Amino acid sequence: MARLLLPLPFAAAAASASSLHLAASRLRVPAVSVARREGLFGGRVAGGAARAPARLPKRGLCAGADAGAVVTQEEAVEWVKKDRRRLLHVVYRVGDLDKTIKFYTECLGMKLLRKRDIPEERYTNAFLGYGPEDSHFVVELTYNYGVESYNIGAGFGHFGIAVEGVAKTVDLIKAKGGTVTREPGPVKGGKSVIAFIEDPDGYKFELIERGPTPEPLCQVMLRVGDLDRAIHFYEKAFGMELLRKRDNPEYKYTIAMMGYGPEDKNAVLELTYNYGVTEYDKGNAYAQIAISTDDVYKTAEVIRLNGGQITREPGPLPGINTKITACTDPDGWKTVGAFSCFSMANYLCTLVFFVRGAVEFYLLHNSVYSYVTWTKFSADSWYPVQIVVHFLVKTA
Repeated sequence: MARLLLPLPFAAAAASASSLHLAASRLRVPAVSVARREGLFGGRVAGGAARAPARLPKRGLCAGADAGAVVTQEEAVEWVKKDRRRLLHVVYRVGDLDKTIKFYTECLGMKLLRKRDIPEERYTNAFLGYGPEDSHFVVELTYNYGVESYNIGAGFGHFGIAVEGVAKTVDLIKAKGGTVTREPGPVKGGKSVIAFIEDPDGYKFELIERGPTPEPLCQVMLRVGDLDRAIHFYEKAFGMELLRKRDNPEYKYTIAMMGYGPEDKNAVLELTYNYGVTEYDKGNAYAQIAISTDDVYKTAEVIRLNGGQITREPGPLPGINTKITACTDPDGWKTVGAFSCFSMANYLCTLVFFVRGAVEFYLLHNSVYSYVTWTKFSADSWYPVQIVVHFLVKTA
């Protein structure tokens, strides 16, 4: 069978959006005026007044290249439901990168996916997780040269990791010198077996006993001052679904699980409201969550419509096919929306491969090509148009 190879332009564009937002957050980007923004979004500027288009434009290969404004709440809600989104990664700062990597790989079973050093900016980051970045939620650890400790604050809660045996994992962590802050046992008011541990920097991890799951890194818990407001924002601005809500009056707190799919198969955001607490110290350790989007321009407009604050105007990062926008929610938690043309190109590649496979089957089945000739053709021809032209010439 002939080899199916990735087209070179796509291979060259394979820099992931997930590795880029932190460097981009260091860029100083000037604010964009309303008129200029609406002009960029497909609005028409005449006589100094900007008018947005009446409805969302049709999408192309690189959605967001021809950005279109979302002009009404109804359109915003409808578009967010159709946008392809998932949690990409969570970013936070650590004081000893190698020590943290060692703990995560040896005690938590993560894999070091990649590591990069940016000496001109004086920081290094590392991506770790339980699977490839393009299909799994991962952590991005950031080490800033010379900074050995951070204030985690009271607002950040914990990360959740699903394991098949909590007690066994706790024993391993103890053997490696890790800190266990809650021994294995049933959760208060429930039957799920959990435990809590701390990593070398003091970040808490909840170990949750579950069967096999495609997404072991399963939760990020943040505390909010108004739960209903936060739920509304994440539903409307980020298109998340309220998966469940549980009030615990005995312990004076309420939680809401938000996400893009069932908890047992997807990473979710756990929002926690403690009775009577409206503000939290967020410290300087936890940074942000990154979420994928088809269009950062529309995403920014939807966020604005729903009360979010844009901290980085949507736009491309220099020299690459990636666009980002950054915002804060009503409680001040930061989120980055990222779009990469390469992520959309993957869908085109799938179509290309399907077409190539069909043509290959026809040519070989009808003895138009010998196997050797087709193999050479497959190796030398990269694009669908070449396949079609070559096919037409050979069968004419």
